Amino acid sequence: MEAPTAADLVRHFRVDKLLNQDQGGRRVNLLGTINGSPALLTAERAAFPSNIDTLEAFHAAITSIDNLGENDIYRWYLASSGVTKEAPADLKINLIYPCTDKHIKKYSPQTVRMVTETPTIYQQHVRPYMQRMRDEGRLNWVFNIIEGRKEQEDILLRDPGQGSSREEAFLLTPDLNWDKKTLASLHLLVLVERRDFWSLRDLKKSHVDWIKHMREKILDATIELYPELEKDMLKLYIHYQPTYYHFHIHVVHVMCEATSTQAVGKAFGLENIISQLEAMAGGPEASMADVSLTYYLGDASDLWRNIFLPLKEGRKG
Repeated sequence: MEAPTAADLVRHFRVDKLLNQDQGGRRVNLLGTINGSPALLTAERAAFPSNIDTLEAFHAAITSIDNLGENDIYRWYLASSGVTKEAPADLKINLIYPCTDKHIKKYSPQTVRMVTETPTIYQQHVRPYMQRMRDEGRLNWVFNIIEGRKEQEDILLRDPGQGSSREEAFLLTPDLNWDKKTLASLHLLVLVERRDFWSLRDLKKSHVDWIKHMREKILDATIELYPELEKDMLKLYIHYQPTYYHFHIHVVHVMCEATSTQAVGKAFGLENIISQLEAMAGGPEASMADVSLTYYLGDASDLWRNIFLPLKEGRKG
């Protein structure tokens, strides 16, 4: 009897059970049988082609575009790459329009560099850079949410904080990169309402109680909204350098695929920051602005080209 070909084996596979699926839905592990014997099949979507003609054909075939939301220059959708309108949505699309040169650099391949930002470098070079970025109006989408003009239907929690003023108020909303359905890839965003907090550098010892209050409120709200989760299934972190200079906290499922945005040199755990502030010498004004932070930058970024490269080469004091 002639041995079955590789293609025959795949065709004869009979699916019994889905064992596992990655968060992006790109890979599935299936348990089944071939001719009555147990078999395990792993299927993974191929990478997107790099040929521009093929990419244009792919784009032309996109159907059933469902608008998930929009805010300022940012829009996000679910769509299908199938050949019929009945094909299930298998694409999560983010659109930035009009995009800036900064966006183009962010999404282009580049070599990364590890840098150490001392308190002096922060005060003399990085803080003024943050101010310039804020002055360019790149936070309109954040203020649209905080001030109730956009995405209000998506807000999961508005908390006034512990004090009588709005200085401790914050809100919880889905991150635009989450499809709002797949729990294993849960990604939520915490935005503070106060505008004088730009990054983790603005956190002081005097803010520890407030940060702890936020942490507990965030965890309680998340497990109430998604009962399948427990507190120890959630991870809270802060980016430095962040993509935008308005203080925010990321909330993700611990099983969420750890991309470079969760890597050492980018993501700083909220619990670790709280511990660092509590152990910090000095009074209530001691802050994260007083410590050196090591992180990575793309070598096409403005921070590298205009600050850290000149410092490395001795062209900036």
